[in-house]
Amino acid sequence: MDVVTLPARPTGDGTGPGGHYYGGPHYAARFGAGLGVALLEPADDWLPRLPFTFRRRNTVLTTLGAARRLDRPAFVKPPSDKSFRAAVHADGGGLPAAADLPDGTPVQVADVVDWAVEFRLFVLDGEVRTGSQYAVHGRLESAPLDGHRHRAAVLSFARRLLGACGDTLPSAVVVDVGLLRTERAPDAEWAVVEANMAWFSNCYAADPDRALDVVLRAAGPRERLSGRDRRFCRDRDGNGSGSGDRYGNGERYGDGGGEAVQAGSAG
Repeated sequence: MDVVTLPARPTGDGTGPGGHYYGGPHYAARFGAGLGVALLEPADDWLPRLPFTFRRRNTVLTTLGAARRLDRPAFVKPPSDKSFRAAVHADGGGLPAAADLPDGTPVQVADVVDWAVEFRLFVLDGEVRTGSQYAVHGRLESAPLDGHRHRAAVLSFARRLLGACGDTLPSAVVVDVGLLRTERAPDAEWAVVEANMAWFSNCYAADPDRALDVVLRAAGPRERLSGRDRRFCRDRDGNGSGSGDRYGNGERYGDGGGEAVQAGSAG
């Protein structure tokens, strides 16, 4: 496999035939159509629509304008891109100003909870291919899932989740899960943290080869896009018209530089 670092402003097709993509959503919004790849991602409302038994806290999809009017503590994050840092806010006053992000920007607002431990799972065709612990009580702390004391419990929860809701996710995706404590339920319960696009996810201590299998499916050549995954493709019409409006130009919040964006052709 050849790996090519794309320039900040690519010219022509940077991937070549059979190329794949790994990098940020803003860069993909600006130049993804020219790369010829189909980028799979969960729906923005996937977590709020997930049955409560799998998410274990109140979560809603709303707009940044509405979130700015919050008068209570809440956890606020972008659904999938990293246009601002996910964090707990005492109220809506600390969220990005309208001059930085428009009122209509989609956000998820959730109850404030304590995640005792969190895991990242790379999922392909409804099965966990590899995984990693990535945080303990909100602090970054990676460790392989294989050999972990919670491995059996994590995989058991993942099987139940994917068995019940796997058809609501792309065939290649990252799902984060963890042990959750809330004021209503002080005893830790397994719950979904979020789902993410595999092509913009750190593998932490997961098996990199198995994680790569998921990334390659999640951001592969457009001509290989399956009918099942078409509804999860961020650029369904093939012309790049929709995602650019949603994610802006990528220069203010992150992935505008080419060093964070890579493409490879399977060999």
